[in-house]
Amino acid sequence: MPSIVNISVRSLVEYVYRSGSIDASFRTKTTLTEGTKAHQKVQKQYSELDQREVYVSTEIVYQDLLFVIDGRCDGLLLDADGVMLTIDEIKSTSEDIEQIREDSHPVHWAQAKCYAYIIAKDRGLGRMRIQLTYVQMETEATSRFVMETSFEDLEQFIQDMVMKYFPYAEARHAHEQRRNQSIKGLPFPFEYYREGQRKLAAAVYQTISEGHKLFAKAPTGIGKTMSTLFPAVKAIGEGKLQRIFYLTAKTITRTAAEEAYSLLQTKGLDLHVVTITAKDKVCLKEEVRCTKEYCEFADGYYDRINEAVLDLLTQETMLTRPVIEAYARKHRVCPFEFSLDVAYAADAVICDYNYVFDPQVNLKRLFEEQKRKSALLIDEAHNLLDRARGMYSSDLCKTDFLELQRMFKGIQTELHDAAKAINQYLIMLRKQIGESQMQVASELPESLIAYLEVFVALAERELVATRSASPSQLLLDVYFRAQSFLRIAKLYDERYVTFSECDRSEVTVKLFCLDPSHLLKEMGKGYRSHVFFSATLTPLSYFMESLGAGEDDYSVSVPSPFAEDQLEVLIQPLSTRYQDRERSRASIALTLYELVEERPGNYLIFCPSYAYMSSIYEAFTDLVNDESRTEVHSEEKEHVFHVLIQQPQMSEEEREQFLAEFGTASVRTVIGFAVMGGIFSEGIDLVGDRLTGVAVVGVGLPQVGPERNLIKAYMDRTGKNGYEYAYVFPGMNKVQQAGGRLIRSETDRGVLLLIDDRYLQPLYQRLLPEEWRNYKVLPPRMHKPVIGHSDRSDS
Repeated sequence: MPSIVNISVRSLVEYVYRSGSIDASFRTKTTLTEGTKAHQKVQKQYSELDQREVYVSTEIVYQDLLFVIDGRCDGLLLDADGVMLTIDEIKSTSEDIEQIREDSHPVHWAQAKCYAYIIAKDRGLGRMRIQLTYVQMETEATSRFVMETSFEDLEQFIQDMVMKYFPYAEARHAHEQRRNQSIKGLPFPFEYYREGQRKLAAAVYQTISEGHKLFAKAPTGIGKTMSTLFPAVKAIGEGKLQRIFYLTAKTITRTAAEEAYSLLQTKGLDLHVVTITAKDKVCLKEEVRCTKEYCEFADGYYDRINEAVLDLLTQETMLTRPVIEAYARKHRVCPFEFSLDVAYAADAVICDYNYVFDPQVNLKRLFEEQKRKSALLIDEAHNLLDRARGMYSSDLCKTDFLELQRMFKGIQTELHDAAKAINQYLIMLRKQIGESQMQVASELPESLIAYLEVFVALAERELVATRSASPSQLLLDVYFRAQSFLRIAKLYDERYVTFSECDRSEVTVKLFCLDPSHLLKEMGKGYRSHVFFSATLTPLSYFMESLGAGEDDYSVSVPSPFAEDQLEVLIQPLSTRYQDRERSRASIALTLYELVEERPGNYLIFCPSYAYMSSIYEAFTDLVNDESRTEVHSEEKEHVFHVLIQQPQMSEEEREQFLAEFGTASVRTVIGFAVMGGIFSEGIDLVGDRLTGVAVVGVGLPQVGPERNLIKAYMDRTGKNGYEYAYVFPGMNKVQQAGGRLIRSETDRGVLLLIDDRYLQPLYQRLLPEEWRNYKVLPPRMHKPVIGHSDRSDS
């Protein structure tokens, strides 16, 4: 019996008939909603005998494979005389409809011919009529092309298409056979499970089996990456899944996933794993400009991509950035688009959150059937909440429209007037806001939305007209921002506010998402299961609610696998509140100095902001450079201090150099100052002697500001403690992440110093990890530690 290959009509025709170049200089944006409206407009004109959205399916045997091809045609129309059926394929477009010719889009004809073949085969028809209907989105103008063909021609057409697709399908099928066989005998890649690791792996497997969401709080060092990947891979081997998405917020955690997959491959796993790297990082040209005139990797991309994908998948399994780049050069294709095309074929994808949750950049060609057989493994899930607020918010600035108004004055009257209308609206808003400098409203700015819709239509027309030349970069940028604003406006509900702010002559209007839980749930719909995991999902109920948990979803908390004596926790009860910082600065610096002087080794010191970090760093280095102090201790010292400080916007090379300073068996004491919530506070592993201690200055509260206060007010209105939701929980999450850098393996030992008197308050103690609660309270100069316990109200 031949093996089955399931494929949609759309996937089949796109594989065979896509051709030409990438041209991202300007592409019009037609939303799914707009496309649906266009289809409905045409379908309303059908007669009572005509059918809409007709599901079709057929089977075709080719060599040793059985192709099950299905899809849904837009319309099945019956002639007035009832003799012939017509397939109607509807396409919405932002193109000038007068420019569309009968042969403009071979893919559209191929799709319609597939539907015609299936209908003719099922009903025993000798001839079919095929109609392409194009609807212009802005004008609603319609254009139609019609052809008539025989069943024999349709049958030959689809046979030829299956023949062209067969080499890829055969390679994929052979790989799946090898993959499933390799998974059957795949052992857990370590000699034994760490304590709690088996519990987490079992919970992940059960979640995937039952199709739920899991929220897993598991401590740093337990091996969360392998504990989630291994059961998911096993689920693929058992037919429960086809694809794993490993979603991360940062490059460094992507590396951990790649290493875990590589380790499984050394144990016999045969799996295609692709890493998607951001376009600006992976681009092979000096600047990112995706036009065929500028980039040879964009020119003719679709003419070469099928061969490139087949070559890559038959030769490689770990499709990391260097591998993608090498094959991109070999086949002269864009490495970013290449990685996206490979992602639809791979068994596992490692990528940023936004490829699933961001409505603007998610993997849109992933069909519902593919989603149902895919699992989302969401690493460092505590980061997703703020990232989601950013994805589902959008803003506009007055300055942009003033510049466009000046640019098109006397050149393009309509576009000038549209930009001027928005600029005038924002001037009026600035007068309304006055000295208060900010305004909050709970409804959409409908007038602004109307002005933006006019502007977008005119900007789109201008950009289309200048596509072959060099369109204005400012117009292009503002067009996309305006489109984003309009897109977010369609999501606006009671979970949003409109936040307007003035800074001198500048006016910014922001559609601000206060609670993204509903939208995260909507964007994640259709996937078989979600696994949210982190060491710092504390409190668990807060994260489950904020990330869109349902009533039937699971949670699991895994205790630390490490011995209590591996970690010594010290609390120095000094105030780091803003008004006390100058007064406590010297004492904090002295506390840090005495710690690193008395206990040689390497240290990371985390502060809540760059400004505060610089202040503490300055006071600390003054002590290090104090000649009198150096003279007193010069005979006793066998090591020297090497002090580093994190800089804003560090490159990957600078980050690696910073971490490389933390060597082992060195006579130097390396002290690195870093920012909580920054690049060095999560996802890095400085095991063994590379890290002796971590100090956390403050409780990590976000800076007080209007957006945080809006979140606080919203949470208060919904019956929650707004201050805790907006400030305390996010702050203490950063503290836990920073402290989690210390104990990463069974052999690590170290000291964790928490500097703030609030660590002795019940609210903050409740949020400390269990393994941190047996601490010592230090007097200001760290002499004679006093033993304390978190469960004592007077501690």
